[in-house]
Amino acid sequence: MLVILFCIVLLILLVSWAKVNPFVAFLMVSITAGLCLGIPLGKISGSIQKGLGDTLGSLAVIICLGAMLGKLVASSGAAQKIAGVLVNAFGVKYIQLALVAAAFVIGIPLFYGIGFVLMVPLIFSVVYKYKLPAVYIGLPMLSALSVTHGFLPPHPAPSALVVIFHANMGLTLLYGLLIAIPAVILAGPVFAQFLKKIPSQPLDTFRAADMPDAQLPGAANSFFTALLPVLLLGVTAVFPFIGNTKDRLHEIVAFLGDPSIVMLLALIIGTYTLGIKQGKTMGHLANIYGDAIKDISLILLIIGGSGAFKQVLTDSGISTQIAASLQSFNLQPLFLGWLIAAIIRVSLGSATVAGLTAAGIVSAMLVKDPSINPNLMVLSIGAGSLAFSHVNDSGFWMYKEYFNLTIKDTILSWSLMETIVALVGLFGVLLLNVFV
Repeated sequence: MLVILFCIVLLILLVSWAKVNPFVAFLMVSITAGLCLGIPLGKISGSIQKGLGDTLGSLAVIICLGAMLGKLVASSGAAQKIAGVLVNAFGVKYIQLALVAAAFVIGIPLFYGIGFVLMVPLIFSVVYKYKLPAVYIGLPMLSALSVTHGFLPPHPAPSALVVIFHANMGLTLLYGLLIAIPAVILAGPVFAQFLKKIPSQPLDTFRAADMPDAQLPGAANSFFTALLPVLLLGVTAVFPFIGNTKDRLHEIVAFLGDPSIVMLLALIIGTYTLGIKQGKTMGHLANIYGDAIKDISLILLIIGGSGAFKQVLTDSGISTQIAASLQSFNLQPLFLGWLIAAIIRVSLGSATVAGLTAAGIVSAMLVKDPSINPNLMVLSIGAGSLAFSHVNDSGFWMYKEYFNLTIKDTILSWSLMETIVALVGLFGVLLLNVFV
């Protein structure tokens, strides 16, 4: 734990005080962590490469295509149109709540990374058009995405926990919704009231000059194109439950439902609906997409660097040691599951690794004590796995770089928001345990 703490402090000092490029800082700290934690010299570079590859392998295509689609939505005037429709419907006073509700609905079928890159252009469009504080508007939306990622099936971590604990998927989803709604409200709109003065100049790639209403695409076209990935993922998520799941049609739908394929299809269709149909040439659109990639290239490297650091910590076996040492404490099982997941999350940075590692340790307890509710254990560990995201988590860096914040302000907003979600989740689980 002292080594992990030292490495985290070193990373913060390198980035904020020494002004070292965050990607280079991650590589330096990853090597330092590997040496201090006893990983053989010949395997440290392998851990770094694996962490980079695993993290970017799952996110690079999504982030790049999402940035292209976001840039197109912004530059075509679609984001301006969507923002105008929402404000006309809810008013500027309630626009934050409207966006939170939209993010919560969108977050149920979407992976967090996809939801993030899709919602960012909409957040920034509202921020620029109505001159609202970026963190105040954006963080509540991201809290909704984070909660659905940690609590609700069909997201990977809670779905895997349901299988491990032999829980009921439907009951877990129902209990998760009961906890998720107050968690989003407290960690989102309520907490954001204290963040209005945090200075933020969001990423310029999603900023477009106001266009005359006559030049804007239609509302239906704007909403359809911006939300097309959500629609495609929603359809492909439901389709496996219809008919024979082994036939050729289901195989095709499963392929089309892969997040990378969905984003590619959405970009191709968006190229026509918001590009060619609006009179733009392919050359002009190619320039838009090229600019989008340039703008997020450093973000990709930073996210990859955080993955390298996480992998070094994982390969050191530190998570197993932490979990094993905590088992000796005589604690309420649901709280113990939350605590193990939370400590591993803070140490390693990965919510998925924290959840699955904690589940492996706690699963034996459920066999010995059948009175423990497996559905609530899924949610307890899911809540713990979201606790205090900081510099070793790729989500921390996505938020920091897109919103162009200092590390201090990122911790004061993002890290505390995630911690509130984790604590509300724990309280909700313990309260439900009294009644179910």
